[in-house]
Amino acid sequence: MLRVCLVEDEQSLVELISLNLEMEGYHVQCFSDGQRALDVLSKPFHFDLIILDVMLPHVNGFDICREIRKHDATPILFLSAKGTTADRVAGLKLGANDYLAKPFDLEELLLKVQILTQGLVSAEAQSYMKIGDFRIDFSTFSVQNEDGLAVHQFSKREMELLTLFHEKEGKVISRNEILDRVWGTDQFPTTRTIDNYILVFRKLFEADPKTPQHFFSIRGVGYKFVS
Repeated sequence: MLRVCLVEDEQSLVELISLNLEMEGYHVQCFSDGQRALDVLSKPFHFDLIILDVMLPHVNGFDICREIRKHDATPILFLSAKGTTADRVAGLKLGANDYLAKPFDLEELLLKVQILTQGLVSAEAQSYMKIGDFRIDFSTFSVQNEDGLAVHQFSKREMELLTLFHEKEGKVISRNEILDRVWGTDQFPTTRTIDNYILVFRKLFEADPKTPQHFFSIRGVGYKFVS
């Protein structure tokens, strides 16, 4: 599911936009305060699109966009009651991908969102995996929580093991297959080594590690993973 960050202080618009985006299959996180949005967006985050009002309490949308573009290329769509050519140009020069003046047509907004996120669904399936409310980025070895904030950094071996589970989701994988695929034939770890990795995964991803919902031990055989 693609994630949209909506920064808008007009509550009626927040409700209208978030409801319709969620009906289209997007996960929407909303901020009504410019400073609060800046606190989140000035750090590493994961959103697939940012919809950004210009006139916000405490910090305006132009300043937020300027800060985002220092470290991130996530598509940005400006919403603003200031719809003059000069305002549009100013927003685009700061690095925004598109600009929509208020009042706007809802269908036009949804079309712009679709255009800015097109192609991301298939790329997301190849680049990410989800475990409960957590999202694992294969390219950075990082884990984000439901707010899009990084909460853990995996080692290369941990990522290789998670990749194997992702490929074989729902199937029982023997310990020998795991050892061959992840450690290779030139290394000789014990099956207890795998158990220790599974304990780490359970502590991170399971609400109750003693009653796992994702990483199951299959006695005498190996493990099964369910996202």
